[in-house]
Amino acid sequence: MTKNRSRRLALAALTLTSAMVIAACGGSDDEEPAAESTLDPDADLSQQSLVVSNWEAYMPDDLPKRFEKEFGADVEVTYHATNEEIVGKLTATDNPDIDVAFVSGQFAQALDEQGLLAQIDPELIPNMSNLYPEASELAYDPGNEFSVPYAWGTTGLCYREDLTGFEPTSWNDLLDPKPEIEGKTTMMATERWLMLPAQKSLGFSVNTTDEAEMEQVKEQLIATKPTLLAYDDTTFYSRLVSGEASLVQAWDGWCNYGIAEDDRIKFVVPDEGSDLWTDTMVVLESSENKEAAHEFINYILYPEVHSWVVENILYKVPNESAMEMIDPSLVKDYPNLGMTPAELLEQEELVDLGDAAPLYTEIATEVTAAN
Repeated sequence: MTKNRSRRLALAALTLTSAMVIAACGGSDDEEPAAESTLDPDADLSQQSLVVSNWEAYMPDDLPKRFEKEFGADVEVTYHATNEEIVGKLTATDNPDIDVAFVSGQFAQALDEQGLLAQIDPELIPNMSNLYPEASELAYDPGNEFSVPYAWGTTGLCYREDLTGFEPTSWNDLLDPKPEIEGKTTMMATERWLMLPAQKSLGFSVNTTDEAEMEQVKEQLIATKPTLLAYDDTTFYSRLVSGEASLVQAWDGWCNYGIAEDDRIKFVVPDEGSDLWTDTMVVLESSENKEAAHEFINYILYPEVHSWVVENILYKVPNESAMEMIDPSLVKDYPNLGMTPAELLEQEELVDLGDAAPLYTEIATEVTAAN
């Protein structure tokens, strides 16, 4: 997901398997075998070092030191605020001096298409067996060939029924709000999520590149703008807590930050459906420390490590073993944590827009600048 994500609950809310699936194209004897890995499973990791770029507070602070103690490989962590920022770093030079990067799925897809990502060697990441089978079926990277999923979720409506007077069920409750809640709703300004409510309301794909459809999306968003309190990608849940807003567009985990402060706040996926976003871990092709990079990803996939994401930043992870470790009371307090992989996959997966990306940027600029 593109987002400025200081998402750990302590910072945000409270003060704020699968192995690689290789698609067979037929049973011909002339079929070329898959290329063998050139990585050394017996490499001395103490002779390697890693630079990892992640969103701040998106993994345990002490994880690098724990990894260093166990494997001897030094780990330096650098931070990026958005997907666009890290993609800019990775594409600005042939050697960005980053070994592992955390990026959202559609951005990983775009990086791979530019030849910037190493192919994942599942033999060096045995903990991929902890992932749900559905985690190898994601549209941006079927079979986890160049990425390993870290967290996933969806987008919906976060609201307080005591302020709305009703339980929202449709994106139209946000796009064409009742008079009682006009001026008390917020939407996201980030391009893909700004478009999403109108796309789903109009029956379009969240990945549409059809200019006529996107013109209708733009018209709807411009019509909605006067009814909004604000475009807000980061503090919308705080506006619910304070009562300044009564209904907001929200990522599921960020809605949980509001629920942590006020249990009157609820989350719902509208009847028209929504997106499935995934944040991933990728290894750069330029990395000279690929064995250590694979081991770092494998370390994160240990259930006792990966479960930290759920317990501390209130996002679901595609790690079945980690989710099974979660205290049931956490799901009771934050019901969207109980969404199953099958329920998530009912939503539409975000993929790279390719050459159509500038169209979304142009519309987002036009909408947010409209009077």
